[in-house]
Amino acid sequence: MRIYKTIWSVTCIILLGACGNKTETKTEQIEPEETHEESNLVSINDEQMKTAGIVLGSIEMKNLTSSLSVNGTLAVPNQNKALITSLSGGIVRSINVQPGSYVRKGQIIGTIVNTELSGIQQQLISINAQIKYAEQEQKRQKELVAGNAAPLKNLQKVEAELNGLRAQRNALQGQLSALGVSASGSISSTLNITAPISGTISDITAQIGSNVDANSSIAQIINNSELHLDLFVYEKDLPKVASGQTIHFTLTNNPGKEYDATIYSIGTAFVNETKAVPVHAHVINDKTGLIEGMSVTARISLGQNVYQAVPDEAIVNNGGKDYIFILTDKKTEAHSEEHEGNEHSEEESGHKELPETNFERIQIIRGACDVGYTEIKPIVNIPPNTKIVTKGAFFLMAKMTNAGEAHEH
Repeated sequence: MRIYKTIWSVTCIILLGACGNKTETKTEQIEPEETHEESNLVSINDEQMKTAGIVLGSIEMKNLTSSLSVNGTLAVPNQNKALITSLSGGIVRSINVQPGSYVRKGQIIGTIVNTELSGIQQQLISINAQIKYAEQEQKRQKELVAGNAAPLKNLQKVEAELNGLRAQRNALQGQLSALGVSASGSISSTLNITAPISGTISDITAQIGSNVDANSSIAQIINNSELHLDLFVYEKDLPKVASGQTIHFTLTNNPGKEYDATIYSIGTAFVNETKAVPVHAHVINDKTGLIEGMSVTARISLGQNVYQAVPDEAIVNNGGKDYIFILTDKKTEAHSEEHEGNEHSEEESGHKELPETNFERIQIIRGACDVGYTEIKPIVNIPPNTKIVTKGAFFLMAKMTNAGEAHEH
């Protein structure tokens, strides 16, 4: 009986030892998972290429117009802005315009009543009468002096008085003319207020019945025909800017319409404490909807140069970076293993998989844009005559990442 117990004990020990060894062996075989970097390769078959509308092309050398992006505001030169004032004080009797009205130079925009005006006219009438009498006396004295019937000093005295009266008349006539009143008209206390320049009434500060003086503004006129851009170019970009360059700009708050301008002047001093220099440009062609003070976003055309370029559709963005896809013979490791496995399954099933085309994603830096093409600067060297995807790059990016991420970008 003891012999059986001993055999059973030995057998259990051997079995436990064997189990322990197996556990040890399994522990030794556990390896950490491998980490794989994101692949830049993607493969699709001919049917997918046709469905996605993928078109292949090449990197081209294109004449593109490079540009410099700047910000600024619309402004009108001071010589094209005017305050409408009266040269004499008085009470506003009438206002014939309203904000937005277009007026011509010299057009009457209102009237002022000034009681002093009639006094000036009355003085002029009196002076004219005195001059008429003095001229008659001058003629009589000349006749007397010629017949030795009167001394010469009498004639000289009359002529001096006549010259003084004429000077007074000229002064009064000049004063009335400056006020816009006819020197030969009837006496009136109403003074016409006229527009000093042609343009649009932007603001009216007076009202009927208000008392104004010679220093008070009644309204303001702005002539938008000389509307220009005040742009601000930083020091590093200043050598690229020159007079005569074309500018395309849009309103910052309404970018739907594009306008044109031409540079005519470049500043020679920095604006305040910034490192920006003012650049002035005439707005040309259509000025509809433009008002002084509006903020604009502009592109200064720097001229045409030859660049490596691709169609705009060839560039896709993912994760804040720009890419193009090129045709390649490279294959991912997973794709190679899958291809080998498919060969065996094809032999067993008798079904042949469609051939696939491989593409590689290449990061690029965008440059000048023009006529539907964009300059590219690849991060890595691309061999000459390499085929690129000119249409359908979005589909490849979506397949590489996933449809969800592709829609986000």
